[in-house]
Amino acid sequence: MAQNTLNEWLSPQALESEYEIKRSTQAKYRMEAKIPFCKIGKFIRYNRAEINAWIASHKMGVAI
Repeated sequence: MAQNTLNEWLSPQALESEYEIKRSTQAKYRMEAKIPFCKIGKFIRYNRAEINAWIASHKMGVAI
């Protein structure tokens, strides 16, 4: 598997360490269909580009 492909998909542990979204919060968001994810068998994976887009879509404006 190419290195780009490996970096494209994040495990729940990697998502927690890189984006500081706790695994319990990830599970809650998955159950509520709030976060994009892929499940293959028992493995959960997050696409980095989809997570970045999801975060950008939830960005709040700055109050002055």
